[in-house]
Amino acid sequence: MKRVVIVGGGHAGAQTAIGLRHAHFDGTVTLVTDDLELPYERPPLSKDYLAGSKPFERLLLRPPAFWAERDIEIRNGQRVRAIDATAHCIEMAEGARLEYDALVWAAGGRPRSLTCAGAELIGVHSVRSRADIDRMRAELPSTTRVVVIGGGYIGLEAASVLRKLDKSVVLLEMQARILARVAGKEVSEFFTTEHRNHGVEMRTDTAVECIVGDAGRVCGVRLADGEMLSADMVIVGIGIIPNVEPLIAAGAVATNGVHVDEFCRTTLPDVFAIGDCAAHHNRFAHGERVRLESVQNANDQAATAVKAIAGEAVPYNAVPWFWSDQYDIKLQTAGLSLGYDSTIVRGDPQLRSFAVAYLRCEQLIALDCVNATRDYVQGRKLIGDGTAIDIARLHDPAVPLKDLAR
Repeated sequence: MKRVVIVGGGHAGAQTAIGLRHAHFDGTVTLVTDDLELPYERPPLSKDYLAGSKPFERLLLRPPAFWAERDIEIRNGQRVRAIDATAHCIEMAEGARLEYDALVWAAGGRPRSLTCAGAELIGVHSVRSRADIDRMRAELPSTTRVVVIGGGYIGLEAASVLRKLDKSVVLLEMQARILARVAGKEVSEFFTTEHRNHGVEMRTDTAVECIVGDAGRVCGVRLADGEMLSADMVIVGIGIIPNVEPLIAAGAVATNGVHVDEFCRTTLPDVFAIGDCAAHHNRFAHGERVRLESVQNANDQAATAVKAIAGEAVPYNAVPWFWSDQYDIKLQTAGLSLGYDSTIVRGDPQLRSFAVAYLRCEQLIALDCVNATRDYVQGRKLIGDGTAIDIARLHDPAVPLKDLAR
């Protein structure tokens, strides 16, 4: 293969381009992205960059000169309209065509929008790109009251930053608890308490009827029960929609994301998909097909695709891990808690340092570690190795996890 085209300028796409050159691939590498920026880190957007404590230049994955020095062409501001899998080419929205020998689809996803009235008002924001955060930051000086819709990591991280900036924050979650899709009740309860202690008004079991505006700008949020919340800004964090429409139109199999095999290959010839948009069978999800929205998954799937393109295919088999920073709290997660049947808490949540172990049939499958890095590091290895552990001693935080291996 002499021509590799990568679609998407996030972690997955950038790491693919970097990995190809590290693997001494001497063909052409072209990265196509609808973003106007060079590849940059996304996790700090809802944290340090929103807070204004880290300039954008420090978010760049590589210095500007890096890409030219390695002969990696980056086409900014271009969107792929169609894929011709038979002719091995992609067509841009502007009409230009680009041929490939291997195509790596790393286009990620776009923020899921509210479907209610008022969702398009000025002052309603999502968190996905630098441009999103720049718009929010421009409005912050005139913003006092913020309503955050969505109790996942994005919403919680944004709420923590906004409280540090002394904004009034109300967080709304439709489900009975925050983080319900990704963590157990112990973690949900801990973060609910932390946010309330920092002044965030937390509301669960709460649905939004519409966003209310005045002269085209948001001024409030009306709830399903009729209550009206005043707001100068609304932040929506209710998940993403995978950007896979051109792949589907070209004939790729997809459900929640495009289907890939253990080498990140789609059902289209010489077309790979990686990162947030790729649905793969994962052994840490008990073989179920999942999409993982994390930097770890993006980087590891990029490495898998690079090896396959180089003719040295190695199946994807990485331990999933995630993190979230809120206030002075670091949450680190190892494994996937899908299908757990019991939990064990190591430590005391009131001391703000503890871990929740997720078990399935008395096998450790995941850990949520709150200010407990040692448990995270040791537990991640145990989970990755599938090591059986002494469950009876798991409750005791004084016993290192590594000493529980049988």
